[in-house]
Amino acid sequence: MSPIDPEQLRRLHRDLADHYDEELELELEDRTFEELEGRSPEDEEERAFRRLYFRELLRLQGELVKLQNWVVSTGHKVVIVFEGRDAAGKGGVIKRITQRLNPRVCRVAALPAPNDRERTQWYFQRYVSHLPAAGEMVLFDRSWYNRAGVERVMGFCNDEQYEEFFRTVPEFEKMLVRSGIQVIKYWFSITDDEQEIRFLGRIHDPLKQWKLSPMDLESRRRWEDYTRAKEVMLERTHIPEAPWWVVQAVDKKRARLNCIDHLLHQMPYVETELPTVVLPQRERHEDYARHPVPDSMVVPEKY
Repeated sequence: MSPIDPEQLRRLHRDLADHYDEELELELEDRTFEELEGRSPEDEEERAFRRLYFRELLRLQGELVKLQNWVVSTGHKVVIVFEGRDAAGKGGVIKRITQRLNPRVCRVAALPAPNDRERTQWYFQRYVSHLPAAGEMVLFDRSWYNRAGVERVMGFCNDEQYEEFFRTVPEFEKMLVRSGIQVIKYWFSITDDEQEIRFLGRIHDPLKQWKLSPMDLESRRRWEDYTRAKEVMLERTHIPEAPWWVVQAVDKKRARLNCIDHLLHQMPYVETELPTVVLPQRERHEDYARHPVPDSMVVPEKY
């Protein structure tokens, strides 16, 4: 393994801090910014941006809740496709979008590699069952565009299948739109250098090593092949009914905010008036007695 120079080490530490900030985001509802500042970021500028990031993330997530309510009340149907290189940050933004939403309304489709039976089906068939019904949002963490990317680069499809994909996908997406499904497509763009840093981060962080697959390592070697495949994909599938949007994703936090903000502007949602929720009084019955739980069944309180 090649030695890590001081600049790479600094960026690895920064990337690691970002990874653990994901957990801090979940604590913000119960903690103040003053308590969080015990993390001692590198400088005041970074400290200030982290405050801004958390504030804006929570504000945008509040807007996502309003969007969710609007989707349910109007019966809107939307598919959001997230594509990009390995370690581009797709999973991070998907996590922030879904973090405070109802999983019955907003769900994630992350399909594994096709099995032997699925390889004999119409290519789009296994994706169709995941499409939304009225009042649903489906986020595809990778999608049918696997054929234009990994399958093309790794030789999992032949030239005829590859060309048939490009003939079919515009019509497939137009059909979805005609049926009332809004299709939004994001490509997360990172640099060669940034992907290297993120892969090094996965190698050196035990909590991230599971993210690094042999396919990821091979994709690193074939960076230029993936670049050519991406350029062809964007050129041949950027259609008015379902255009591509490119998210500059070298800075993970800014990419998340920019993507969520852009997504919110793709739908004409308004705040939906919800019925007032009244907590009912608990019924109490004199003949009810709670049975104690045996100590052997109780999880030890170590913390």
